[in-house]
Amino acid sequence: MDDTDQAPDRPVVSGPAGYEPAAEARWVPEPDKRPGRTAFQRDRARVLHSAALRRLAGTTQVVAPMLSDFPRTRLTHSLECAQVGRELGAALGCDPDLVEAACLAHDLGHPPFGHTGEAALDRAAAACGGFEGNAQSLRILTRLEPKRFAPPEEAPVRLAPRPGRSVGLNLTRAALDAATKYPWARGEHPTEPQSAKYGVYAEDLAVFRWLRAAAPPGRRCFEATVMDWSDDVAYSVHDVEDGLHAGHVAPAALTSPAERAELFHVAAHYAPGTAAEEFAEALDRLQAEEWWPRTYDGSARDRARLKDTTSQLIGRFCLAAERATRERHGPGRLTRYGAELVVPRATRLECAVLKAVAVRYVMQRAEQAELRARQRIVIAELAEALVRDAPHGLDPVFRAVFEEAEDDRARLRAVVDQIASLTDTSALALHRRLVAER
Repeated sequence: MDDTDQAPDRPVVSGPAGYEPAAEARWVPEPDKRPGRTAFQRDRARVLHSAALRRLAGTTQVVAPMLSDFPRTRLTHSLECAQVGRELGAALGCDPDLVEAACLAHDLGHPPFGHTGEAALDRAAAACGGFEGNAQSLRILTRLEPKRFAPPEEAPVRLAPRPGRSVGLNLTRAALDAATKYPWARGEHPTEPQSAKYGVYAEDLAVFRWLRAAAPPGRRCFEATVMDWSDDVAYSVHDVEDGLHAGHVAPAALTSPAERAELFHVAAHYAPGTAAEEFAEALDRLQAEEWWPRTYDGSARDRARLKDTTSQLIGRFCLAAERATRERHGPGRLTRYGAELVVPRATRLECAVLKAVAVRYVMQRAEQAELRARQRIVIAELAEALVRDAPHGLDPVFRAVFEEAEDDRARLRAVVDQIASLTDTSALALHRRLVAER
């Protein structure tokens, strides 16, 4: 039976309500250890207890972790995204544990220094197909995070893992699919072949084809769209909160015509083709709300008001998507490929304006540009040193992969995996040991 054709009015099947057995399949079958838990509860637990998730505590979100006493890191962002996604998904009929697992997993592939490190690693990895954080997330979930191995004695089967190889956390098909924001390989975007965004490396196509079995080509499952919108909501709202708290964003500046013009220029990156007037209307709607901050001085009262602003914005963005999706698809469980998340254009533009606020007033500060330049150098020099000296400098896991690699491409991928596994701090420490102190 094809689980990708699930419709909201289908009868409930065994296992998590609204999901067919194919959605609960694992790449390597394994028995339940404890009766009473659903397959998706196990998925959530595996991601939550993974070393890859813990590593995100030391990985840049907007401001580097070591530069503030109370930074938002990739870990705190993932936890906040998971809370948003769990509630929105449950309201629409998704299994909440499944959506939460996808939200927790969505940023696992981010390397040290966030998007700056991602771009630098993509250049360093050119000879082995490049680097992309989303494709790296799939690689971590299905190969690099040690939890399960394929039985060594089984004969190869189409779309099955190579006997004896690691299958990572061995999550269910539905969980892997829900965590896949860009379900295509490099250069295979359905409408934009030149897009830099993709979700799988050539080396990982076997598991990708397995998890996407019977899925419409290029189309994300419903849970993945819930995860993606929850990601947008969480970071757009919380990055503005952090900017206000740090003193980088002055609410009064958002009323200045000159500042607004610059802001809307940045926002156009998130909503191409949108006129400045539409962005102005979106910002005006937000500023007209009673809970929108007019001032911020860091006092307890202003902190409480700011927290209320974040809550109001999250509720506003999620309820808008929930209502629009229900208007299109009606009541009942919305799962897998039985529906598509609908986010009203006005809501997307409000979110785009908030993203632009964080970029304009936090990420585009002069000292941040200087910091990113240094970080790019660290990643480039680290890659050069590890390639030159490998297997020296590699951790045991990646050293073994490097030594077993059959060609230079695979050896370079092992080095890239090693660098991507580092936190900001450990990347700087390894750079000092291998480069700066030589």
